This record gives sequence, structure tokens and C-alpha cells, in this order.
Amino acid sequence: MLTEQHTLLQARSATARIRTNAHVTPADPAVIFVRDPDSPDGDETWSYARLDHEARKIAGWLQERYAPGDRVLLLYPESLQFAAAFVGCLYAGMVAVPSSLPGQYSHQRRRVDSIVENAAVAAVLTSEAVAANVLDWAASDPGREIACAVTDGPDFTDAHAEAWQVPDVDQGTLALLQYTSGSTSDPKGVMVHHGNLLHNSAALSSAFGLDRTTRFGSWIPQYHDMGLLAILLPPLLLGGSCVLMSPTTFLKRPHRWLQMIDKYQVNWSAAPNFAYELCARQITDEQLAELDLSCWRFAANGSEPVQASTLTAFAKRFAPAGFRSDTMAPCYGMAEATVFISGTGPRELAVTRVDETLLEQHEFRPVTEDRPGRDVVSCGRAEEYTVRIVDPATREVLHAGRIGEIWLRGPSVAQGYWGREDATVETFGVSTLAGDTGYVRTGDLGTLHHNEIYVTGRLKEMLILRGRNIYPQDVEHALRRLHPELVGLFGAAFAVPVAGADGATEEQLVVVHEVRGSVGADELPRLAARIRAGIARDFSVRPAAVALVRRGAVLRTTSGKIQRAAMRAQYLDGLTESRHVDGPRAA
Repeated sequence: MLTEQHTLLQARSATARIRTNAHVTPADPAVIFVRDPDSPDGDETWSYARLDHEARKIAGWLQERYAPGDRVLLLYPESLQFAAAFVGCLYAGMVAVPSSLPGQYSHQRRRVDSIVENAAVAAVLTSEAVAANVLDWAASDPGREIACAVTDGPDFTDAHAEAWQVPDVDQGTLALLQYTSGSTSDPKGVMVHHGNLLHNSAALSSAFGLDRTTRFGSWIPQYHDMGLLAILLPPLLLGGSCVLMSPTTFLKRPHRWLQMIDKYQVNWSAAPNFAYELCARQITDEQLAELDLSCWRFAANGSEPVQASTLTAFAKRFAPAGFRSDTMAPCYGMAEATVFISGTGPRELAVTRVDETLLEQHEFRPVTEDRPGRDVVSCGRAEEYTVRIVDPATREVLHAGRIGEIWLRGPSVAQGYWGREDATVETFGVSTLAGDTGYVRTGDLGTLHHNEIYVTGRLKEMLILRGRNIYPQDVEHALRRLHPELVGLFGAAFAVPVAGADGATEEQLVVVHEVRGSVGADELPRLAARIRAGIARDFSVRPAAVALVRRGAVLRTTSGKIQRAAMRAQYLDGLTESRHVDGPRAA
């Protein structure tokens, strides 16, 4: 009997797998959208038959107007309509291009504008809930000639579903342009094929023993690779179900996420590290007492650096609610590899304590618990990839114990970036110094220890201060751990050139961090002084400046990653609007 993973690998396409599940289990729930876990009517469920019908309506409408391979921009809030539109593009043989909404701010609209231009989209699909906003964006550029259609409106009919034709697609057909979040550069469209989708879901399922009985669920945005390809799509390919919630619902009331897991018996859920930190610190004893998390088997943590202290605190906090210590599942992933790269579970959290001084010299040297060091979390094994740790400058493969850039090769790795030959050549199909070829450069620093991936930081964000290598996320996390006023907020650590009295210039540390409005103006100088002293004590670095800003002022990508490069540029241009600055302001 074939395993479900083998069944995925042998499927002709992702379209074929979803259609098969719709035929075999039409009445089973496919997607559930939750508005309010407390309310008896606070959700809506679509069966496989309903999802299949809605997707065929959209696919039939698209096939009347556009050609196979045309790109279709999806502008939706988190919803069942997004699921139908994404599957509808697969059914139509067209290329889905999920994106965040244009929003009201110029940087949000610029992102969507750049995607439209790069992908040369043929049409925009949206829903009634945000149609006014999308149509306003579309009309803002008189030269933009692009059709916008509301898929839950009257123009999409049962007749379109009946007229739909099965597309001629296979594993080599382009299915999706997944635009990167742009934490260190402009977003680029990763070309994800049907074979990538099938192989990546099979790899994820194999690593954690997931199958059609596994219920997925999260609040991660559906246009983000984690939300789309690690939450929504795998259960649809396996024949299972997923539960969706708006990220706004989570951010306003973090306990709603855990309520959703409890009420809908979610087994697999994923979130970035900050979400676990937020829950551990903000969920009250009264809210905790009402939770039963014993159904939760895999709490995937990814999309940003994983902090051992956060996971330990979360597991301890929610143990009384039935959260098991072997549930926490740190993972490593990226859009260029579809999404999932490594992870292992169920098992106890694997943390290695390493010499912090040697870590700054790119050496991964384990030390005993009684020695000074830094705890680094294992992101598990990458069973479906060939992994190399490479010197990013020389392309020499490094020996065990050294930290370098993580390179990957495997069937989940995409073919390149749409319309960006320069970036594709730089990142995909690269060769080591010895001539071993076909790898993708991740841009992440890390190592292999006992055949497991340990990620230590981003290559482009590494701070080099007086010859020392310091990871900005370590500084940012330490501040929130030590200062209650910063808990649940965001900060950015970066280096700027500072001229000394002798005229020489050197890179020095600047920290910009959000602070709650409840912290009074008279308290800010003392807080900034404590932050400066803490950094000097813990990292042996004296910051050039500490800037405290209002909540929401630290720039982040659509997936929540800190935009350190953008924050640095803003600071250097004198555009950082600070409530208080300890140190010289940028000119």
C-alpha cells in the first residue's frame, strides 16, 4: 500500500490531487474560517464539494478570458474566497500571484504595484469585502489597464463551473509566483511549479508523520508562503482540513489562536517566534484555565529566528493546559525552497549551548550547561535536501563546526525568480568551489550539527563591530527579555558609520525600539539608559544611539519580519520619528 507521501509524489499535478479528494470525500470539511471561536455561529465551513464548485466557477470564468500560464493577482483578506481563488487558478492552468492588499499607505501600494509590473498580471481577483479598496487602488493609476473581478459577486455563476475544462498541466507546469517578503531587498517572484508543491507537502508530511487525519490551522496571512504552503495547501493535497483565522484577530486577542486550536482540534499550527512570545506573556491565568491544548501535536515555529527562551517559556506556561513538551517544532523554510526545508518531531526541544566568543568568529563550539554561552535551537533535519555550509565569499564548503551560508539542493527548490535573470543567476543553480552544482543560496548563516540545521542569522544583516560578528536579532530579543516595557513590541538593531574625533569612521550600533504609549515622557530617558547599559553589559558593545519610538513605527515586511535595512536608511536620512533618543540623532 502506498503511503500518502508517495501518492503525492506520483500525482500528475496539485490540481489532480485536489480534484481526486473532492471526488473521494466530497462531504468532508476542506476549509473552515473562524471569525469568533466563542460564538456558536462564528465560523463557516466549506466541504470539498463546495470548494471544488467555487474553484470551478472561478476557473471557468478565467478560461473564457485568458490563456493558460497567464498570471492572476489575488488580492483578498484571509477568507474562504482566497482559498477558492487560489484553487481556481490551479484548476484554470493559470499562475496564481498572491499578494498583500494595497492598503492605504504608499509603501503598501508600491509593493502591489511592483508585483503587477514584474509579473505582468492579466487580471486581478478579489472579494466583496475589500472590493472598494482594490478598485480604488486600480483606478489610482490611469495607465493601469487591468481587469478586476469580484469572485463572490454575481458575475461568477454555476454556468462557469459547468463550462470549466480540465487543464493540461503536470508537475513541470508553473503554478504560483510566491513573492518574497522583502526583508533585505525588493520582493521577487519565486517560480513554484506543481512538482514543487507536491514534493514540499510530501516532505513536510514525512518529517512529522502528517496525513489526511491531521487538521492544520493558523492565523498566518494566506498570501505568505507559510500561510499558503504550510497551512492551507498541504491538507488539501492530503485530503484533510485546515482552519483559518485573520491575523488581526490574533494580534488584537492572542488567546483567540489557542482557543481556535482547542475548539477545532487543530493538530498542526505554525507561527513566527514573536507569536509564541506574545502568548506566553499576555494570556491571562483566566484565559489559560479555559484552554485544552492536548490535541496540539506540532507547534511549528518559523519565518524568523527561533529563540530557545521563548519556546521554553511557552511550553512551561501552557503545560497546565495540556501542551506537551515534545509539541514544540522549530522549523526552517524559505520561499525559494517552496517553504519547508527542515524540522523533526514529535520530540523534546533540541538546543545546543555554544561558546559565544567563538560564535562571533563563525565557529560553532558546544559547551556544557555550566559554561557561559548562547543557546541555539536546532531546526531539525532536512531529509529531502542536500545541504552544504559554504563560505559565501570563496564558495568553499566548510568543515563541521564552522558557520557559513546555508546552500540547498532538492526537488522542492524553485527554478528562479520571474523576470529577474540577474537575481536568478546569483541565487539559483550555483556551484561550490569544487564544482558541485545545482544549489540555491539561502542568504542565511548557520551550520550542520549532528546532521541538523542550526540557523544563526541573515548574511546581509550581520553586524560587524570592531571585528566582532553580532547577530541583530540577539540584541533585539535580549531587550524584550530584560525590559517589560518592550514586551510584545518590535525593535531593530543595525550599524551606522560614525566619525570619531580623529576623523576616522567606524561602524557603531544603533537600536530603535517601540515603546508603549503608557510609558510617560519622563520615564523614557531612564529606560533608554537602562537599555544602553544592558547592551554594554551583555554584548560588550556601547551603542551610538538608542531611539525609542511609538508602537508600529518599526518597519516590517508583510510577513512580520523586521526591515532592518529600511530602518537603517530611515535613521540615516533623519526620518526616524522618536519619542526619545539617547545619543546623537542622525544628521
